[in-house]
Amino acid sequence: MAKKRNRIRLRTPNEIAEHKVACEAARDVLLELRAAVKPGVATREIDELAKKLIKKTGGTATFYNYRGFPGHICISLNEVIVHGIGSDLVMKDGDIVSIDVGVTLNGWIGDNATTVPVGEIDHETKRLLAVTEESLYQAIDRARPGGKLADLCGSVAEFVEPHGFTIVKEFVGHGVGKELHEEPQIPNFRPAGASVTLKPGMVLAIEPMVNAGTPRMKMLRDGWTAITKDKRKSAHFEHTVAVTEGEPLILTARPREAPLEQLGLNSY
Repeated sequence: MAKKRNRIRLRTPNEIAEHKVACEAARDVLLELRAAVKPGVATREIDELAKKLIKKTGGTATFYNYRGFPGHICISLNEVIVHGIGSDLVMKDGDIVSIDVGVTLNGWIGDNATTVPVGEIDHETKRLLAVTEESLYQAIDRARPGGKLADLCGSVAEFVEPHGFTIVKEFVGHGVGKELHEEPQIPNFRPAGASVTLKPGMVLAIEPMVNAGTPRMKMLRDGWTAITKDKRKSAHFEHTVAVTEGEPLILTARPREAPLEQLGLNSY
């Protein structure tokens, strides 16, 4: 039997530099959308703003019409885990909203997400955001040559679960480059079996999705929107990260949203 071909693409330093331009465009759009989040704003308004901002980058909205997705970004409110679609639903004080932005520019795809508070949120929701974001950086720190992908994946659940939150298993991160979803898949828990060894040139979209309550989810009738089974809140953070010869390179680098130390938590 012929040996199965490794489909994980390794990018050259020049290709990663080109890719970084698209990633920074996606990052800049995400930051502008974050600033537009406030009570009284409809999620459709954020999607419409995203359309304009992405056009200004010279790129296109990666998600729009991808497998039929109707939004320019994913905008997911409260119990929506992922793939929320902009609508007339108005954000109110105490909500949280996850914004996932993909920009295709010069053939490369930048992909990143954050979850932000709408007005003032309660302490437990602040914990959810801080722990989810920290779990992303725990995983990024393991994106080093010679490391195992399973250790990177496992670090998310191993950090999140002692804080009393749960991992979404139905959706995973992924390789990203010229296509939105490339190999390898990147679950937020330790997968069984042999693990991929990380190599310079791998570019990974790492994206923890963490629930305040049950890990169980259900799909809405639109076929896209995934919500928590118990209707409790969910958080989602994502960066596009390149494995290099040295330190991990965050191609979508931005300021932290919810540092743990602000809540008296530690990163273990």
